[in-house]
Amino acid sequence: MDKQPNRRAFLAGGSLAAGSLIVARSPAVAAAQQAGHHDHAPQPEHDHKSDEYPRHHTGPGGPVGSPTDRGKLVPGLRSAGDPPVEVEAPDVPKLAYKTVDGVKEFHLHAQPVQRELLPGEWMNHWGYNGTMPGPTIEVTEGDRVRFVVHNELPEPTTLHLHGIELPNYLDGVEFVTQDPIMPGQTGVYELTLHQNGTFFYHPHMAMQEAIGMVGLLIIHPRAAYEPGVDQDFALITQEFSIPAAVQTPASAKMPADFNWFTFNGRSAPYITPLVVRLGNRVRIRLLNFSTEDHHPIHLHGHTFWVTGNEGGRIPPSAWVPGNNVLVGVAQVREIEFIANNPGDWVMHCHMFHHMMNHMEPGIGPGSRKRVAMGQMTSQQAHAGHGSAEPEMKMDHDMKTDSKKSIDPYSVPGYPQDSGMHAMMSPEGIEKVTSNPLTRGMAPQWYMGVMGLMTVVRVLPPDLYDKVASGNGDVPAGISVPNSKFSPKMHMEH
Repeated sequence: MDKQPNRRAFLAGGSLAAGSLIVARSPAVAAAQQAGHHDHAPQPEHDHKSDEYPRHHTGPGGPVGSPTDRGKLVPGLRSAGDPPVEVEAPDVPKLAYKTVDGVKEFHLHAQPVQRELLPGEWMNHWGYNGTMPGPTIEVTEGDRVRFVVHNELPEPTTLHLHGIELPNYLDGVEFVTQDPIMPGQTGVYELTLHQNGTFFYHPHMAMQEAIGMVGLLIIHPRAAYEPGVDQDFALITQEFSIPAAVQTPASAKMPADFNWFTFNGRSAPYITPLVVRLGNRVRIRLLNFSTEDHHPIHLHGHTFWVTGNEGGRIPPSAWVPGNNVLVGVAQVREIEFIANNPGDWVMHCHMFHHMMNHMEPGIGPGSRKRVAMGQMTSQQAHAGHGSAEPEMKMDHDMKTDSKKSIDPYSVPGYPQDSGMHAMMSPEGIEKVTSNPLTRGMAPQWYMGVMGLMTVVRVLPPDLYDKVASGNGDVPAGISVPNSKFSPKMHMEH
């Protein structure tokens, strides 16, 4: 059996790998880049060494089954013995607590809320403490906790702590284990937590769950898992059927035509990206709280290991590598990887209709042309043009052969985006791009992500510090290495 290398060996290997990238460009490579062929940039040589794993470029690490195989047991950069890092759930607040006689006391207000799924698109949901999904709760294994539920809904509710091993009377199933909490009343759930992992809370009323009532319950272990991670994120997937000109989900409609898909209560591109420092070990916790759809979640540019599920941590001998993990309804999958491939990497559900926003069928014989023209004028608005006539600009390495041009409306199925949500207004674009965690992305990145999609931004330390802090100048496109968007490449042209 291979002996796991110590932390110093891992760090030394990472430093050597980083150093190997500092090479001069050959004249041939420089010429290729001048011509725009950025995909031919020099790549590091890969070899299988059991005692190191590259932290700053892609590479396989050790042979299959070794501790460094695809980064499996490569630790993060934090010191051994450090406590677990806090979980970041983008676009969802954390729930504060007060300690009462040694008990961590949390107050949950079940109430109607409005949620802006896309800029300007406010929908009616039910949630907790003014948000949907509800605020993230973080506690530690062994904590004594008290959850006080204030029912501000117009109907009874309960609280179910999903996956928690607790006394039966605290299970939150109306009429089976407790009387429901009536409107205006308060329910109290108090217990000691002996598990650790990714859990969640919700009522045990199906339609209340379908309209948005859920929240993360993260229970950290007393000591951080090994290998330790440097960053820890959490995402909840949800889906809603909201017809055109309606602002309230049709939660009782069966079968439902789900046309809104969200991570943490927002649809792309309104979802805040996951900003990661190059070389870090990263964990992403994925909870699927969709009504009836499973989600194959795919991460571009990296290979991860599935290290946990809704039952807690999985033994390393049972970890599975991949870049696509199927998360079933009410399931959790935790994935971990070394973020060694710099760039802006999309992570999304691979169900094609889940990568779209607010699909509704076009109506009338002119709907195809209206949709296409709407897209073109929206693209024009994105580029800052003022004319009503669409101005089409070709990429520097794209050419049009007029002899082969065709009327697009003669092709059945055109446009394929027919029936999708209209492109954002300039005000909506401003709301998306004003998020400081999007600084440095390609100028029109928001046109490439919709629905159940987000972006994992793997940034070199100096760029990471600027983006994460919101300080310093960050040119557009700088986070996509060797692309036409990169300011460096523009200077070379």
